[in-house]
Amino acid sequence: MTDDDEPLARAALARVIEPGDEVGGRWLREFGAVEVARRLAEGGEPLPGVSEKRWEGLRGRAGRVRPELDLARARGAGVRFICPGEPEWPTQLDDLGDARPTGLWVRGRPSLRIWALRSVAVVGARACTEYGAHMAATLGAGLAERGWVVVSGGAYGVDGAAHRGALGAGGATVAVLACGVDRPYPRGHTELITRIAEQGLVVGELPPGDHPTPSRFILRNRVIAALTRGTVVVEAAYRSGALVTARAAQRLGRFTMGVPGPATSGLSAGVHELLRGGDAVLVSDAADVTELVGDMGELAPDRRGPVLPRDLLAPGAERVLAALPARGPAGAEEIARGAGTTADDAVGRLYELRALGFVERHGDGWKLTRQAMISVRDDRGRC
Repeated sequence: MTDDDEPLARAALARVIEPGDEVGGRWLREFGAVEVARRLAEGGEPLPGVSEKRWEGLRGRAGRVRPELDLARARGAGVRFICPGEPEWPTQLDDLGDARPTGLWVRGRPSLRIWALRSVAVVGARACTEYGAHMAATLGAGLAERGWVVVSGGAYGVDGAAHRGALGAGGATVAVLACGVDRPYPRGHTELITRIAEQGLVVGELPPGDHPTPSRFILRNRVIAALTRGTVVVEAAYRSGALVTARAAQRLGRFTMGVPGPATSGLSAGVHELLRGGDAVLVSDAADVTELVGDMGELAPDRRGPVLPRDLLAPGAERVLAALPARGPAGAEEIARGAGTTADDAVGRLYELRALGFVERHGDGWKLTRQAMISVRDDRGRC
């Protein structure tokens, strides 16, 4: 390789150095991709930071690498390989330091760099509840309708619901996989990931055909956190990969958010722990999320309860209405005493309330209508 072959060298190293390997990342920073690939191919003294045994293992991997074939296979599948420093590279991934990806394999037409500028991660439990799936889909759709790109991991449960919500709203979504982007995983999401590739982007650190492992799933989450402006966790137990994403977002200075669930649900326990410790901000819908991650002025609406008809009454009329007994009629003088006013004022207010449908006259007395009794019960229920 020559000094102009950095993409080829990085494509080769994507098969040799595991995602998130900070020792390998330090080699890339200090020696450059071409020199690291050459040293691994030619042997000699190990690069610093690894034992001779580990070095031989890496050299064994390097001996089987054929980056030209990987790049050709990628092109045949509609996949491109982007490297740090290239125009499409999302520079926020540089915040990962030596754990930054060697490169990214990208399937789909849009520019990853442009989409990542206005993106939010929505992650959570694979075995989520109906509530979790509903909240994830609603968030995905709401964020997409507001012009945000929804990023997740393409997994079952919350991830899939968030992707589907964004797609259903005609919006943009990115799936970050822990395997080669040409082999959808999980298999049950083949149709979904294919649709994401057609309407959005499928991204991964691993070369074509490579398989996922438990550690690769965990390390994939740092890319989701770094790529986006903030991470929303929808349902996560105490031991959850979604919490790994949330903590990575915290370390990187990104917004971390949590959707609360039932206090009795073990699947919400991890989210509640984040919220209780002040490590995340409580959000309930897309408006709450965009208020945090968006530009100045993207405010969530004020939250208010329903306005009841009696809320619109003048204070004097409201006091007279409150003085009527819940059952049976009462005379004007009795009502006036209860309202703390004169009999004449009470009568005037009673006729006003009758016109509004709150009271009716029964001989010399006044009685609440059925509508008013329902209103009174609703109002007392709020106390």
